[in-house]
Parts: sequence; C-alpha cells; structure tokens
Amino acid sequence: MDTTSLERFLAKHIEGFGHIESIEKFPGGQSNPTFHLKATNGEYVLRQKPAGTLIKSAHAIDREYRVLEALSGTQVPVALPHILCEDKKIIGNEFYVMSYVPGRILWQPHLPGLTNDERQDLYRTMIKSLAAIHRIDIAATGLSDYGHLGNYFERQIHRWSRQYREGGNEVMPEVNRLMRELPELIPSDDGNSCLIHGDYRIDNIIFHTRKPKILAIIDWELSTLGHPLADLAYFCMCLRMQPTDHISGLSGLNREQLGIPQEAEIVQYYCKIRGIKQIEHWPFYLSFSFFRLSAICQGVMKRFADGTASSPNAEKIGSMASALAKKAIAVIDDNN
Repeated sequence: MDTTSLERFLAKHIEGFGHIESIEKFPGGQSNPTFHLKATNGEYVLRQKPAGTLIKSAHAIDREYRVLEALSGTQVPVALPHILCEDKKIIGNEFYVMSYVPGRILWQPHLPGLTNDERQDLYRTMIKSLAAIHRIDIAATGLSDYGHLGNYFERQIHRWSRQYREGGNEVMPEVNRLMRELPELIPSDDGNSCLIHGDYRIDNIIFHTRKPKILAIIDWELSTLGHPLADLAYFCMCLRMQPTDHISGLSGLNREQLGIPQEAEIVQYYCKIRGIKQIEHWPFYLSFSFFRLSAICQGVMKRFADGTASSPNAEKIGSMASALAKKAIAVIDDNN
C-alpha cells in the first residue's frame, strides 16, 4: 500500500487527520481486506476492494459506504463513514475509511467466560438490534433504491446459483439438488421487504467492553432490500453448526445450561418485538440460508485458488461449502 499517497488523500478529505503512524490488517474478513489505521490525531478503519478478477456485483464497498451513511444517527449503531475513494490510483483499488470503534468482538457464540445472565442479555440485545435494522424507514434514509422490492428469494437463489457456476470449481451433487429443489419450495411472496444486513452474526458486531450494548454492527457488504426472515434464519444457523467449525456454532452444546436461548425462543422473541403472530415455512428460510452461505464459501475458495483471498483462513472457510450444502438438504429432508 502506498502510504504516502494514502496519507496525502486522507489529509485532504478528513479534517485534522495528521500523519499515518501505522497500518495493520485485521484478522478474519474473507471478502474485503480491512485495516486498522492509526494517525497522529486519531484511529480509523480502512476497507478496500481485493485485487484480482472479481465476480460481478461482489465486493461492492460503495454500497457498504452508502448504507453506513444512511444509518448514521439512526437506532442501528454503525461506525461513522468518513470518505469513499473510487480512484484506483491512490492505493491500487477502491476503498473507504470509517471511524474506529473500540470494543469487544466475540468470536465464539457460546460466549466462554461469561455468566448465564450475561449470555442471555447479549443474545436478547442482538435480536433487538436485528429487529431495529428491519424497522428502518428505507424512504426516510434514502435507501428506497438500495435493492429490488419483492421476489427476494427467487432472485437470491438465481444469483447464488449463478455464482456457484461461475466459481470455477466443480459443482457438488448436493448443490445441484438445492439449485433444482429450492426454487420449488419458495413461499408465496408476502410483500415483506426491508433493509437486511445479509451477514448478521455475532462476530460482525462490536459490543461494549462491559455492558450488553452494541456499539457498531459491521460488514454490510451483503446488505440489500430483502425479506427480514432471511436475516433471522441466517442468525439462527449457528445453532445447527458445530463449535469446531471455522464459523463457530452451538450444535451439541447444552444451551439451556449456558443461558443461551433455543431456536424457538429466538424466533418467538423476534416475533414479539416485530409484532408477528407466527412464521410459516421456517424450514425453507433455514435451508435457503445454508445454501447461500455455502455459495459464499465457494466464492472464498475460488479467491483462495486464484491467490486473491483476503484472509489466511480462506481455504478453511472455502472447505465448508459442501458441509453447509448438506445441512441445507438435511433441513429439507427432516421436514418432508
């Protein structure tokens, strides 16, 4: 990274920026490389498009920046966006800079080292914040054109099926079955559309160091206008994933002993907040979420094979694609 060019650009666009003292890449992050930038007069986070040939519509940092701008000052906590740079000449690719939010990132959903009450409070806080995202007034925040309205699942299954095929890797038998069967299981469109995060899970949240309070929800790359139950089902996937999986889950753990709510309790609490009487077709939403994450992991594997992956753990993430597809099929088969 050309730090001289970057410093000159940021000093021009961020008041009181000063000089760059250090730039350190954050661990994790499978899509857009993310850096902790320390300057003379403050700390920032820089998110950059990766190098190499990219799948169309992926790594859309301009969309991330736009949603951060739209959500600033709302009930959804986000980092403060400072500047978007689409000039590749500055550091080699597009990037944006936002505020650095100090706090806790909790990588393991069973929350080791915390009390049962603390775990319960944190899960309730996460569900409340997810509901807050889905209550955002898209017209008032200027996000009415942030995605298409209606037929969300039909469009998403088509998109991720296409990305599977374009990934360059051999399509697995489980994925072939899902691409064939999922479109036939889509519930009738109920017209329910809102802002969705797209990757809402515990390690994409910065918590207060002591309180069950969310300081910032991060990684909005997959956000769009879509169906809120896609977000809720995605959040619940961790209950069915293994603690030893690279994206850690809660399957096999005694959640009652840990003070962590069961899937039915999470869904019930979300419905209470949103004023929803009941959710029909829940198995479809779950199987769709596993299929979608499988496609995302396949994309990570493609970037690993091409040598453009952002994280050293890319191969492990990519290797989860088959297991996730099998979980999607298990949900379908268990409910037929």
